[in-house]
Amino acid sequence: MLEDQTTAASSPTAWPAAYPQGYAVVDVETTGLARDDRIISAAVYRLDARGEVEDHWYTLVNPERDPGPVWIHGLTSDTLEGAPLFQDIADEFSARLDGRVLVAHNAVFDWQMIAREYARAGRVAPVSQRLCTIVLSKELGLPLPNHKLESLAAHFGVVQQRAHHALDDARVLAEAFRPSLRAAAARSVRLPLHECRPLTEWTDRAVPRQSAGYGGYRPTSWRPARKRPACPYPNPGRYEDGRPLKQGMRIAFSGDTSTERDLLEDRAIEAGLHVATSISRLTSLLVTNDPDSGTSKVVKARQFGTPVVDEAAFGQLLRDVEPASEG
Repeated sequence: MLEDQTTAASSPTAWPAAYPQGYAVVDVETTGLARDDRIISAAVYRLDARGEVEDHWYTLVNPERDPGPVWIHGLTSDTLEGAPLFQDIADEFSARLDGRVLVAHNAVFDWQMIAREYARAGRVAPVSQRLCTIVLSKELGLPLPNHKLESLAAHFGVVQQRAHHALDDARVLAEAFRPSLRAAAARSVRLPLHECRPLTEWTDRAVPRQSAGYGGYRPTSWRPARKRPACPYPNPGRYEDGRPLKQGMRIAFSGDTSTERDLLEDRAIEAGLHVATSISRLTSLLVTNDPDSGTSKVVKARQFGTPVVDEAAFGQLLRDVEPASEG
């Protein structure tokens, strides 16, 4: 169930001094894409400062529930039944991540799934920065037809053996990341590193545990609804620095938050604010801890001149939301 392999390699070429000293290339397979979904397998390739593989590790994880789309990841309930729980592999996982930049393809997703698993276990992942290979490929201007892992792999001549298998996906990504890293170093490209904020506040909604027979998997049969009532107040316009928020303002969120996103959104709604899923000219405020990121919401906020505050400032503003105007 657990695999470990060590190799040694080095590269003598000149290297930007500001680049990280090590990387953990990660892939996780999950029961789905929602906040309530669980990790069912994880793989980590540890790389040195220049992208050479140091070792790799893989484990199955028992999600204690329906394994989700078996036709994608191939992991059935029978396969996962004897696997360790996440809290049982958390120490080993931490040892693989500690002191390294987490590298993943669509790194926001992998990081959020990992952060949630650690939060459920009452722990914090030892990761402070992440690097998304999709973003890096854009920074390098690679001529890819799309940003799928298979396209990145094909560009560098890396052969995929088992798509959607965490260990093979991590191997492919590690082999594609090495030449990407070297190309960035040769051109002195600033690596797109983003802060990883661990969840400091988390609430888990009940999801059915494992039961016999998963052939009839239906995503909507167990995921709790998150339909919220419409905001009853009209939009009073944009937030102005130094003034309080006002009921009816349209608030959007982007990127990692130390408080679980649903909790933040619930608090905003309870205060009489409208939580928006996208940015428009009507958006009153964008809340993000990474205003320099290239997410679509941040880019649109710049285009529209939407005010931006971080999570801590938003938390202060939530304490004193001005009532909506009467009439």
